[in-house]
This record gives sequence, structure tokens and C-alpha cells, in this order.
Amino acid sequence: MIRVLIADDQDLVRLGLRALVESEDDLALAGEAADGLRAVELARRERPDVVLMDIRMPGIDGIEATRRIVADPDLTGTRVVVLTTFELDEYVFDALRHGASGFLTKDTRPPELLRAIRLVAEGEALLSPSVTRRVVREFATRPSRAPRPHPRLDTLTERERQVVGLVGEGLNNEEIAARLVVSPATARTHVSRAMGKLAARDRAQLVVFAYQSGLVSG
Repeated sequence: MIRVLIADDQDLVRLGLRALVESEDDLALAGEAADGLRAVELARRERPDVVLMDIRMPGIDGIEATRRIVADPDLTGTRVVVLTTFELDEYVFDALRHGASGFLTKDTRPPELLRAIRLVAEGEALLSPSVTRRVVREFATRPSRAPRPHPRLDTLTERERQVVGLVGEGLNNEEIAARLVVSPATARTHVSRAMGKLAARDRAQLVVFAYQSGLVSG
């Protein structure tokens, strides 16, 4: 059973998300929050598998709530998916940088949202190549966000650096395998080793590291 916490200050949005979650046999509602502080409180108490987190909320916003949840050592199994009204919301990159496993726009179709919840619960990241590349390129390459190599970047092999760069482009394991002419299993191994060396929670953090470290051009 995948336990889902919903955090959004709009009653109708929470109602819709709750109805969707409760309609599925393998999903269960872990709680609802109308502000960021309550979201953090419920996450610490209920330890959900997935948090659907709105960005703009009273109290503390979704970015700060995400940061607090991700930083909590008791919540290492909790994944945060940011909900945003606009694909190019200026806060999306900050949400990824603070540990969100990805993001969805609020007009995402129900089947896609359900699939996203299940993917994130399995440890994957919501990295739509088209949207993620645009968002991260837009905000990671601003003058105020000059490349800052990850302190553990030197521990990566040259092939692992290549792989992290391809993850930063939004490629999945099969696409990386095709690009490098290796098996999907080999690509998956490289990704896993890179995540371990960089202490990345998931592929979303690898994307951030890739851009911050200059492994992907803007």
C-alpha cells in the first residue's frame, strides 16, 4: 500500500486529489494539509511514501516544507512531488534542488498522476525530458547560479560523468544505453554508482548535480 499525503491550500484541489487517491486499491490517504507547516508536521507523524506538495501555501511555502521533509533523517523513505500551475514556475528548480523527486502541473491527467505516484514510490523520479530540461536550463544557468561542482564530483569515473550528464538531459536508462551503446543493465549500474557516490536521493538530484557541476550545457 502506497500512503499519500496531500498538501495544498485550495479545498477543491485537495478534494479532487483525495478522491483520486482513495479510488485506487493500492493507494491510501495519509493525511491532508492546507499549509506548509502542517504538511511537515503530518509527514513527520504519518511518514507517508509520497507527498503531493503545492508550492504556494501559507505559513511556509512548499519549497521550505520540502526542504524540511527531505532533511529529516526519519523521512528518508518519503518522496516529495511538487505540484505547480505553470511548467516554468520559477520555484520548480529550487524545489528540485531542495530534494523534490520531481514535479507535476496541476492539469496533469488523472491516469498520469496515478502513474507518477507509483513511480516515485518505487524510487524513480518525475523527469519529463521536455519540461525538466527547460526548467533546469532556465534557472540553473542564470548568472546567480554559476556552475558549482559537486564536492564529490572527482570520485566519478569518466563514464559515470557521462551518464550523469545524460541523466541531466532527461534520458532514462534505456535511452542512455542506446546513446552509449551499452546494455540497459550497464547503464542502470552506472546511474546507481553515481547516485551512491554523490549521495543523491534519486535521479532528480542527479539532474540538479549535472547542471550545477557543468556536466550539461545550458
